[in-house]
Amino acid sequence: MVKRYSFVAALFLAAMIAAPQAAIAQLDSPDVSSVDAGKAKWVIDVTAGPSGAPHGFTVWWMKKATFDAIGQTWFPTGNQLQAQVYFTGTPTLNTWDGQLTSFALAPNQVVRIELGDLFDETGLTQANTLGLQELESGVEYVFCAWALGDGSVTASAWSSNVFGATIDNNCTYTQGYWRTHGPGACQAGNNANEWPVTSLTLGTVNYTDTELCSILHTPAGGNGLLILAHQLIAAKLNIANGADPSAIAADVASADALIGNLVVPPVGIDFLAPSSVNTVAQALDDWNNGITGPGHCEATPVTPASWGRVKTIYR
Repeated sequence: MVKRYSFVAALFLAAMIAAPQAAIAQLDSPDVSSVDAGKAKWVIDVTAGPSGAPHGFTVWWMKKATFDAIGQTWFPTGNQLQAQVYFTGTPTLNTWDGQLTSFALAPNQVVRIELGDLFDETGLTQANTLGLQELESGVEYVFCAWALGDGSVTASAWSSNVFGATIDNNCTYTQGYWRTHGPGACQAGNNANEWPVTSLTLGTVNYTDTELCSILHTPAGGNGLLILAHQLIAAKLNIANGADPSAIAADVASADALIGNLVVPPVGIDFLAPSSVNTVAQALDDWNNGITGPGHCEATPVTPASWGRVKTIYR
């Protein structure tokens, strides 16, 4: 009997020792990185850890001011100051030309998602109201992600926190910026067309975006009409893009009055003496450069391109 008891006790002890090894495993944390910012959205990459995110993943975000005020921590799920979205199913909006077919991630797989552009997306669960809204412009946010678990595996720990601000359009760009970030010939390198309008009126004459681009690419050569038009085009594009015009409204009106019904080269052949436009053109130039008015726009922070890597992983 003693030997039998000892044998049973030994089996029990062995089972107790082995029990922790049979505990539910925990998924590896994903990595999140900032890609680009818009006025109402933030584009991020979520990279699954070595164990993947086979049941999808969650992204939380909130305003950095709120995050700081509560001690740089996260609320329990459900707080309306914190956006939460569970990515668990099949996307149909941002599929990146059909390469993204599921939010269930393989080990080290990368997905690109657009926070602030999820209202029309599918494959989302437990998304609260804030999680489906656009982001606010000119606001700094913090976000993190974690891989979801199920009955056989536990959720991962949170990723590192990542911070970034959306674009505030109450700022100005120079004529050189608009000359290289517009349509057709006004698009240089990998720049996108960021013109907020497809036509503008200079004086009393309306010009298409193609005509405006040709004007921006024509050196003034001593023609005050072109000197003034270059700065006026930039100012009007800045205003249409969201810059506060209060500090420059009188000068814009003066520029339009000076131009009147003259047609700017190379669309037309009209001319103004530089001396007749210099004061107004200088005021517009100072405003476009941020010396006056709301200030010059800061460059948008962009993580080094990883789309090639994303495409490789999706294949």
